[in-house]
Amino acid sequence: MPTNNMNLQFRIAATFIIIIAVGIAFWKWNHHESSSLEQSTDDAYIQANFTMIVPQVSGIIKEIAVSDHQFVKAGDKLITIDDRELRIAINTAKATIDNLTAKLKQQQSTIAQAQAIVASMSAKLKLAEVNRNRYSNLAIDGSGTVQAKQQAETEWEIQRASFEQAQAGLDIAKQQVDILQADLAKAKSTKEDVELKLSYTYIEAPISGIVDQRRARIGGYARVGESLLTLVPLDAVYIEANFRETQLACVQVGQFVEITVDALPGVILKGYVESLAPASGVSYSAVPPHNATGNFTKIVQRLPIRIQIEPNQENTNQLKVGMSVRSTIKVNKCSSK
Repeated sequence: MPTNNMNLQFRIAATFIIIIAVGIAFWKWNHHESSSLEQSTDDAYIQANFTMIVPQVSGIIKEIAVSDHQFVKAGDKLITIDDRELRIAINTAKATIDNLTAKLKQQQSTIAQAQAIVASMSAKLKLAEVNRNRYSNLAIDGSGTVQAKQQAETEWEIQRASFEQAQAGLDIAKQQVDILQADLAKAKSTKEDVELKLSYTYIEAPISGIVDQRRARIGGYARVGESLLTLVPLDAVYIEANFRETQLACVQVGQFVEITVDALPGVILKGYVESLAPASGVSYSAVPPHNATGNFTKIVQRLPIRIQIEPNQENTNQLKVGMSVRSTIKVNKCSSK
């Protein structure tokens, strides 16, 4: 009898366990993942917006003021490129500007001289015109000779040509001013361009951060567009967490996030959801998958969520880019079924 009772109890317990398991399976089957009040993922990493230091002028690297993994503040000197050729170019541009400025002043004297010549020729032309009219009238009434009339007309023609020549000289002198002013403007533009390039030889930190990937070496050649070093702003790190699409129905910007870092056991950091990506990571791949033809296997996609770490917490100064973390979003309330 005791054995029969034990068998009966065992069967009842087994039946009860099976019923519970079936109930849990049924609940899981009909319960959407996104309805959970906590959404977690360990596909998450510390990130930062790197700043690559790229020269805007080419030249020999003369000085490197920082070392690997050194902290620098915004405005600190990083690298100096040899600027001797640019300084020579600036001196040449300055000499050109001074020369053209002097020519412009000289040209004003030339214009004044040409204007005086025009005024003199104008007076002589008026006198020649008066004589031409007078001798023409004398020849008509017989008081003067035809020869005198012809000489007066010839003199008028000469004076008119001289006046026109003087006027043309004045016009050319004024046009020369425009040419010199254009040349001067070009020289000033060249000087400004060289001065701008000269400023590029002194490279300073645009942000505060840690120096990394330093490729610059004293005596090496800096080329435009090639990175010399990278600044990593560890005071502005964030977390990029890749959640499954089935977890995101109730995730919203501003929700509280609990963060644990693999490298810092026992440490729990606080954060919040800053933004949700508009597309999955695979959507930006060079060859995104297209499932329009052939066999199809459904794969749950992951979408990046940017999580901002709340400031003024202990241990945040130990965070490094690339560290693995686990992020748990406190959804609190979700109406998804």
